[in-house]
Parts: sequence; structure tokens; C-alpha cells
Amino acid sequence: MRPRHEWKHEIDLGDVLVLRQRLGAILRPDSHGRQGEYRIRSLYFDNLENRALREKLDGVDRREKFRLRCYDTDTSFIRLEKKSKRNGLCYKQSDRMSAQEVERLLQGDLVWMGRSDRPLVRELYYKMTIQGLRPRTLVDYRRKAYVYPAGNVRVTLDDDLRTGLGGVDLLDPQLPLVRAGDAPTLLEVKWDEFLPDCVRMAVQLPNRRAGAFSKYAACRVYG
Repeated sequence: MRPRHEWKHEIDLGDVLVLRQRLGAILRPDSHGRQGEYRIRSLYFDNLENRALREKLDGVDRREKFRLRCYDTDTSFIRLEKKSKRNGLCYKQSDRMSAQEVERLLQGDLVWMGRSDRPLVRELYYKMTIQGLRPRTLVDYRRKAYVYPAGNVRVTLDDDLRTGLGGVDLLDPQLPLVRAGDAPTLLEVKWDEFLPDCVRMAVQLPNRRAGAFSKYAACRVYG
């Protein structure tokens, strides 16, 4: 796994207008969605002790979380992802899962996962059976994404954060969602070995500091 650096900044509408102009002049829109804009829906897992949530809020340096993710409610492409953090760097592993497999998981049919040829599916099976991981919270939001080839840079603007009121059916496009309070727009900057100066300058904003806002934590308030 290649480590990734990551910055997060909570921003407002004025910042968004400035950033869209700057980023559009330097970076290109992500190839996904319409001009790099799409919705992301994720289903996060946690155990009965809310370990993933507590470790995030406590700023534990070595932590991990599992999620299922689809885009624009298109369940023909679903990824199981494990995101880890160690020594301030981010690592991500992923495997494809079908809608039928996700439905079986949501119904509590897990045995097939232990026989899967996908390592991450088997790891989730182990942690669901031994550690008690279970689907906990849906997180849904709109993303505008930009990319820059040098440094494998990805800059995203995320807003309209929503969640299900206890509902965890990732496959249901009609699942009722509510806005996650007054969640801010979030600027995220991710890169590999280096961040080019032109991108570093483009994302600089006065009176904004890197933070640790968690979409999952913001949505867990609602179930």
C-alpha cells in the first residue's frame, strides 16, 4: 500500500467560490461524474463499543475503519474499503463487491465471506465474527473533485452531508436521508510523495487551518 498525505479544512461558501476559480485554472476535473461532480454514499462499520468512532474522536494515531461505498446510487459498482491511519499517513485498501453480496451481508448471511478469494472481504468477515463489527451509519454527500498528475494530487470539495435515521440499506436509492446538522463544506487535499507548489498555493486560504472533521462522526449523531 502506498501512503497518502491528507489535509482537511472546514470552509464556507466564500471559500468555495474562490477555490473553484483557482482550482479550475490549474487542475482538471476528475473524470468521474459530470465535470468531476457526483454523490458518494458510504456505509460505515463499527462495533458495539463504537471503537472506530472513539478512536477517531480521540485522535488515536493507529486506527482503521471499514466502509462500503457507491457513487450516484449506482449499485452496479460497489467497493469495500478499509482506510487506515498510521503516523499521520493514510492507507487505503479496496475490493469490489456485488449488490447481491452486499444484500446478503446486510441480512446477516456472512459465511460466504470467509470463503471469498478477496483478502479484504475475508478480513471484514473475521472482524464481524470476532470483533462484532456491524453496519452502523450511512453517510451521503456531494463531491466536486479535481486532479493533478504530479504528486498524484486529488483535491475535493464536499458538501450537502446527509445520513439515514438509523437506516443502513446502502442499496435503497429511496432511503430517507436528513441533513447532518450544520456540517460545513470540507476541502480535502491528498497526495503521495510531494505536493506541487502551484497546488499548495491554490488551496491556501486566510484563517483556515488543517483539522480533523469526520463525516462519519457527524452522521453518527443521528443513529
